[in-house]
Amino acid sequence: MNKHSITSLLLDVGFEPKAAELAAMAIIVLGILLLALLATWFVHRSILPIVVNIIHKNRLHWDDPLIEHRFFHKISWFVPLSVISVSKDILLPADSITSIVLSRLLLVGVVIVATLSISALLSSINSIYAKVSRRNRGAIRGYTDAARIITYLFCGIFLISILTGRSPWGLLSLLGGLTAIIMLVFKDTLLGFVANIQLAATDMVRIGDWIEMPKYGADGDVIEISIHCVRVQNWDKTVTTIPTYALISNSFKNWRGMTESGGRRIKRAINIDLGTIHFMSDQQLQDLKKIKILEPYLLPKQNEIEEYNRRHGADEEIPVNGRRQTNIGIFRAYVQEYLRQHPQIHPNMTFLVRQLAPTETGLPLEIYVFSRDQVWANYEAIQADIFDHLLAALPYFGLQVFQNPSSSDLRTVFHRDKQGAGC
Repeated sequence: MNKHSITSLLLDVGFEPKAAELAAMAIIVLGILLLALLATWFVHRSILPIVVNIIHKNRLHWDDPLIEHRFFHKISWFVPLSVISVSKDILLPADSITSIVLSRLLLVGVVIVATLSISALLSSINSIYAKVSRRNRGAIRGYTDAARIITYLFCGIFLISILTGRSPWGLLSLLGGLTAIIMLVFKDTLLGFVANIQLAATDMVRIGDWIEMPKYGADGDVIEISIHCVRVQNWDKTVTTIPTYALISNSFKNWRGMTESGGRRIKRAINIDLGTIHFMSDQQLQDLKKIKILEPYLLPKQNEIEEYNRRHGADEEIPVNGRRQTNIGIFRAYVQEYLRQHPQIHPNMTFLVRQLAPTETGLPLEIYVFSRDQVWANYEAIQADIFDHLLAALPYFGLQVFQNPSSSDLRTVFHRDKQGAGC
């Protein structure tokens, strides 16, 4: 049945010729739309659930993003468009206005559905790559974003071409003449695309890396890398957005090397009050021998010093003659042995306990070691545990930590001066 047969039926039942023609056209259009709706209902109720079920139940979990991004749902809209196209060719004359309008609307629909399907496919590819790849997980995002922008650009060109009846190649040549304007409008996009390629090629940053970029207030894990920006979730759970090209043009710190090394650096100093450093007496050495972890150090060291002084005839009445053990030297040896026996200190990485140059705040005794645990909370607990112990151990060696005078210190001095004046 076509338009002429429907028009003839309507004339037989008493319609005027013009009214019969308009009614026949309306019936055909409604019939085509009804067929398209039925086709859509059938696909979405019967075929799509089967496809989704097959993908969810198979062992290849990498294809799940195709469902998450609704790729098959979007591509299924080609079915009603195909039904409309076939029905139009059968039921409507090719030269009729309705057929021409429907043809253009069909082309518009095809372009839109194709663009949405390609966009969903690109999103799925990005998610699949993130699941499958163990390295450079964020590198492909820039390429998929660029492809999506190009897809939308071509979609706009084809839609304008369809609606205006002009050739798309003419529009493309017009855009070529507007290169300078396009470069200005898409400057950030082009810079981001080039930067994304450089980041991928040099492996400067990946999703999951801990980076620091004080200029942008970023200090946390990278959660997304796209053509326009890099998103960093800071440790306070805020999110900082950094332009992608800023990672190429500015410096930032990436902590990935620490993560891959298997240890995390502890670098902190205890400032020793210079007034408490002195030579050790024999009685003090005997008291320190009661500390178990010092036994392997004190006896060989003392024998070595006594042998040296005997060979050189050192006058032991004056401590500065010859060699003598100091409380700071023994404490440094204690710190080294304590850290070597600590179960959370990495034995195969840099291990230093060193004195830095004396300053107005005392003598810094710096600890430079690596903890086995890299988790921030655990790392801080290990570091605090070590320095809690060392600060509490200082008095056993006759040492004190340097500390600026507090208000209570000043009150004590003032009180003593006042009592002395009263006497």
